Amino acid sequence: MPSVILLEGEIHMHLETKLVQAGVAKDERTGAISFPVYNATAYRHPALGQSTGYDYTRTANPTRTVLEQTIAEAEGGDAGFACASGMAAIHTVMGLFSQGDHLVVSLDLYGGTYRLFEQVLSRYGLRFSYVDLRDVKNLEEAICPETRAVFVETPTNPLMQITDIAAVAEVAKRNGLLTIVDNTFMTPFCQRPLELGADLVLHSATKYLGGHNDVLAGLIVTKGEELSEKIRFLHNSIGAVLGPQDCWLLLRGMKTLALRMERHQTNALAIVKTLREHPAVTDVYYPGLPEHPGYEVQCRQASGFSGMVSFRLRSAEQVAPFLESLRIISFAESLGGVESLCTYPATQTHADIPQEIREYVGVCDRLLRLSVGIEHPDDLIADVCQALDASLSLTGGSVR
Repeated sequence: MPSVILLEGEIHMHLETKLVQAGVAKDERTGAISFPVYNATAYRHPALGQSTGYDYTRTANPTRTVLEQTIAEAEGGDAGFACASGMAAIHTVMGLFSQGDHLVVSLDLYGGTYRLFEQVLSRYGLRFSYVDLRDVKNLEEAICPETRAVFVETPTNPLMQITDIAAVAEVAKRNGLLTIVDNTFMTPFCQRPLELGADLVLHSATKYLGGHNDVLAGLIVTKGEELSEKIRFLHNSIGAVLGPQDCWLLLRGMKTLALRMERHQTNALAIVKTLREHPAVTDVYYPGLPEHPGYEVQCRQASGFSGMVSFRLRSAEQVAPFLESLRIISFAESLGGVESLCTYPATQTHADIPQEIREYVGVCDRLLRLSVGIEHPDDLIADVCQALDASLSLTGGSVR
């Protein structure tokens, strides 16, 4: 794999600068500021037994290399791997495990991950235990001789539960387990799990990293040479790699990540205040609230709270009129783009989780998840308020 080409004289840069400078000065032949898209699938060898570092695009592609180096540096890892989707990234990492292996997984979990684990990988002999990882004692009790890893979402999707990554990683290392963290909600701008002891970080890069609802991608970052080589083998062997055009789109999106995350967060805080004061809402879940049970842990292990907010309406009957009344915020799946989106987990992101499990975890039919975009906060607040008012008036409730 070609080595990183560093800017002359640059040794230390803040993350904001590293992201903006991604790809700059790496195309030495032309000096292109925006790194080119290399669509070639095959590359000429200089001579027998010699290689430019690129042979076949599934194994390596110049545009993908720049992206992978960028995310590895952003997360403080040793190697990065770009995949066709977030689920492709998770599936690639699961290739580390064998029939009979057991993983401990966050109890509140994205429905697509649950579907992959329970409906696909369980058929190949992998076993998964879903545990409330907010208390590491639960992790210790769930570990058995066959356990090989801990898979963590923090904040969880959609209830925003916070797991102490350093505490989980310490227990995992003591028991010879890998710690895998899905960092999609936070991004390396707000949280860097590898620096807290995790071994692998995953992203659905479709979300905040891409940031514009226009590219499907997944990223893996590893710590340590041995683990990096294992993932490199799986990445090439499985072949669910990201195409060069999508790599370029993702690189372009990541250049503005810092600015976008700051606006996502300030907008989310404004929306949270509005939701807490409205009579249509009973519960608000956001780790940036001082009364949130995981607030202190979040402040300790992250530099921000991101732009994801979940909340419960007073009744399930309010859900339809609320969603139908939104004018700026779109009722749509996904998250992390510049446009605000509202999702109904029970029938969208978590539909493949059995109802009894969803309800046990807390994903009920009154729960909504809001991905707060970067629009003007006053416009978002006005939209949320009028939709909440409509949900009350159309269901016989009392509007403020």
